[in-house]
Amino acid sequence: MIFKLIRWPLGQLILLVDFLTAPKRPQRDARQQAMIDDHTRDLALYQFATCPFCVKTRRAMRRLGLNIELRDAQRDPKWRNQLLTEGGRLQTPCLRIAGESGEPRWLYESNDIIAFLEQRVMALEAAPAQA
Repeated sequence: MIFKLIRWPLGQLILLVDFLTAPKRPQRDARQQAMIDDHTRDLALYQFATCPFCVKTRRAMRRLGLNIELRDAQRDPKWRNQLLTEGGRLQTPCLRIAGESGEPRWLYESNDIIAFLEQRVMALEAAPAQA
């Protein structure tokens, strides 16, 4: 009970600070943003709204200009069960990466997720310059 009394205001404070200090999205032309959106359509982030590591990951997604589906594994039993049964553990953030063979890959740890997303965006932004 005492943890809920502490956790709720801390969670609200985290959300407020995140809102007030949200990073800006990059300025891209519509064609390039559409290409990035298309190449990240196979991703979904399982997260809790007030988890500090989830906030960190969402901030990185915003800074990178990514429109990745957010799945609330804290409040939605469907996403919670899918994360646990398919991903193997109830830990957030977790990025679900749809595999080419149909078998998804589950990436845990905010730093690993952010590094994966940064590499993907850098590769996509570099692709038109190489063509």
